[in-house]
Amino acid sequence: MTRKPLATLLAAALFSAAALPAAAQPAGDWTLALGAHRIDPKSDNGALAGGTLPLDVGSDVRPTFAVEYFLRDGFGLEVLAALPFQHDVSIDGLGRVGSTRHLPPTASLQYHFNRGGRVSPLLGIGLNYTKFFSEDTSGALAGGDLSLGDSWGLAAHAGLDFRIGERGSLRIDARWIDIDTDVSVDGVRLGTAQIDPLVYGAAWVLRF
Repeated sequence: MTRKPLATLLAAALFSAAALPAAAQPAGDWTLALGAHRIDPKSDNGALAGGTLPLDVGSDVRPTFAVEYFLRDGFGLEVLAALPFQHDVSIDGLGRVGSTRHLPPTASLQYHFNRGGRVSPLLGIGLNYTKFFSEDTSGALAGGDLSLGDSWGLAAHAGLDFRIGERGSLRIDARWIDIDTDVSVDGVRLGTAQIDPLVYGAAWVLRF
């Protein structure tokens, strides 16, 4: 899948941050963001069985929500959550062999530029924990016990807030998350799935 959405948004955020004065969000403020995002795994998701079975992990869209607390002016701690995402798992040449669901809570430290303006860029970096569950098998692996291990990894965040009204904003954002998971079938470890997705979408942000 393409890496262009994050690169474009990151470039826009950096350009805007450089061009705009920093009118910070006051310390002690909270924001709540409600939206929808697409998890788009990278195109090369690794291979199982010593590199002989190339993997493909599908995309999905789900509602998301995030809460952020401003520790200092313009500098916040955000926790992102979502309804469970679901992904089909395929092997090249064999087709769909299973599916999994996961929850990817992510905590990020991020800075908001030009909070008093109509457009406010944000940049952040954080830590992701991904919990896989409800694995299922089909096709060539039908009847097998598929298991995907939990993952810890870094996450990067870039976005633009477009102020609408006194306390509301429309946010367009994207994240890159490092998600690698050990894949086992019937208790035998077959390899690692390298998901490393882009997560991009939009949200309504309310400040209070």
